[in-house]
Amino acid sequence: MSAEIFVSVGRRKTSVARVRLARGSGKITVNDKPISEYCYTEQLASTALRPLQTVDMASAIDADINVKGGGPVGQAGAISHGLARALEKMDASLRPALKKAGLITRDPRAKERKKSGQPGARKRFQFSKR
Repeated sequence: MSAEIFVSVGRRKTSVARVRLARGSGKITVNDKPISEYCYTEQLASTALRPLQTVDMASAIDADINVKGGGPVGQAGAISHGLARALEKMDASLRPALKKAGLITRDPRAKERKKSGQPGARKRFQFSKR
């Protein structure tokens, strides 16, 4: 494989995806499985591959992705973020389209931690006056 490889990292919630991108035939593997097998619903697969669909390069890119942590939704988001960043490294002219679709920005939303003296992150124990 003499093609140039572009490496990037994508994150979402507690998931981290390491993406290795090269020009090729559209073969995408996640943790040594085909993406259709790893992202087991249509929604997860479309979330993960949104950057490639946005710039119409789904059949021109080979990607080898390693993803850890979190659940299926967080991992799909991390894959999407990693692919967008790798595509930007590969071709800087793709940045405006990816940015407009909101794919370059890391989604900062994550679960808020539970605080001591409370049953949850924001919920309080029931107040009793007497």
